[in-house]
Amino acid sequence: MSKVILVTGGARGIGAATCRLAAEQGYAVCVNYLRNKQAADALLAGLEGKAIAVAANVADERDVLRLFETVDRDLGRVDVLVNNAGILATASRLENFDLARIQGLFATNVFGAMLCAREAIRRMSTRHGGKGGAIVNLSTGFVKSGAPGMFIDYAASKGAIEVLTGGLARELATEGVRVNAVRPGLIDTEIHADGGDPQRVKKAEHVVPMKRPGQAEEVARAILWLASDAASYTTGTIVDVSGGI
Repeated sequence: MSKVILVTGGARGIGAATCRLAAEQGYAVCVNYLRNKQAADALLAGLEGKAIAVAANVADERDVLRLFETVDRDLGRVDVLVNNAGILATASRLENFDLARIQGLFATNVFGAMLCAREAIRRMSTRHGGKGGAIVNLSTGFVKSGAPGMFIDYAASKGAIEVLTGGLARELATEGVRVNAVRPGLIDTEIHADGGDPQRVKKAEHVVPMKRPGQAEEVARAILWLASDAASYTTGTIVDVSGGI
């Protein structure tokens, strides 16, 4: 039987590229999305093999439970979780943030990832009768600088993800579950428009040593390697996909 992969925020960008590559590699794929049903359905139509799309807000515990129960029923026990869902608010300085912005961002980027990891562990861990598996979290190159004047809250949320990755990897090291993360640099996806500047990639590509932005597919290849048996002795690792930044 095919291994089962669940990609949160899978309808666009890095998530969509990961779903496409996973399907090509023979996974049964669950594409999780929040609101963009049109994008999820379009992606689903082009995937090879068995795949489903499930609308769920990872920041809502009830939605997370329903998401995993749907995967259990329609695809089987999850083997790989990719914690890709994340939001980015408009670029600004910290003194302009309100509590709603900070709470909303952490609810999705951190709490959502932890809730999804919890449900994956309950299915994967040998402690719970599982057969093992892999969790791959998504960080950001912004953790290196803290994204001053732009996205300090986003960078801080991804810093939390990196701490979660290391701690959870050690917690699960004897239970058959590997936990790693990918740290993308300047990647050409729609998230820059979410941050208020659709041209950010073009404006910033000169700072990348390779002098070009990365593509979502390049990040997806790193994610799928970490999820695969080829990375069987790799856990607690952060893989930079940043063009040398």
